[in-house]
Amino acid sequence: MSFIAIIPARYSSTRFPGKPLAIIDGKTMIQRVFEQASKSFQHVYVATDDKRIVENVKSFGGKYIITSKRHKSGTDRCAEAIDIIREQEKMDFDVIVNVQGDEPFVQPEQFEQIKRPFRLKRTQIATLVKPINNMDDIFNINKPKVVLNKKSEAIYFSRSPIPFYRGKKENKWIHNHLYFKHIGLYAYRYDILKEIASLDQTPLEIAESLEQLRWIENGYKIKVEFTEYETVSIDTKKDLLKLQHVGLI
Repeated sequence: MSFIAIIPARYSSTRFPGKPLAIIDGKTMIQRVFEQASKSFQHVYVATDDKRIVENVKSFGGKYIITSKRHKSGTDRCAEAIDIIREQEKMDFDVIVNVQGDEPFVQPEQFEQIKRPFRLKRTQIATLVKPINNMDDIFNINKPKVVLNKKSEAIYFSRSPIPFYRGKKENKWIHNHLYFKHIGLYAYRYDILKEIASLDQTPLEIAESLEQLRWIENGYKIKVEFTEYETVSIDTKKDLLKLQHVGLI
């Protein structure tokens, strides 16, 4: 089975313009993500609509694809990029892994974990979750939570704490139920990626601003793999400064 990693990257982030080119200990963020992905994948591409990002990727010898500026999500950008890559490489890829361009500390072990569900032919989409071990994450709206069924498939994602634990004080919830945090790494079979990229937005997706709800509302199955590795996403300049302050970079 052939895998490829695609890193969607756009320059014009509302909260942190130019984020992929932010310097982290002498290297750009996009270079660090690229290098981490290259430890697990033979084929790694940055998909971007910005020439400044292209020039940076060229400078460290990475591969890139120029995509449309119209894409609203990384999934859509991956769907365009994979067809261009298939034509350039003259080969097909069974599974596309969407690597978040703002998580420079993603671990190779997480890439291996997200590959595992595709040993089963019925797996359409895969993602990762991590058990939550602190109260703050349960109530942090920027850290989506996931509810699973008995087949380890995601049945809902929410920015709110789910499930709501009736009859218990909020500071006791973590002691009475195992909550899961979503780790924003996705993998899709090629045909499924093309299908979900053509779907219209759905009410739940719009309400929560979580694109994976669109797939669930349309009947697609998201297989979940468990990880103990934490990811650190950098959404704002404050996040970058915070990491510097605690000595991570």
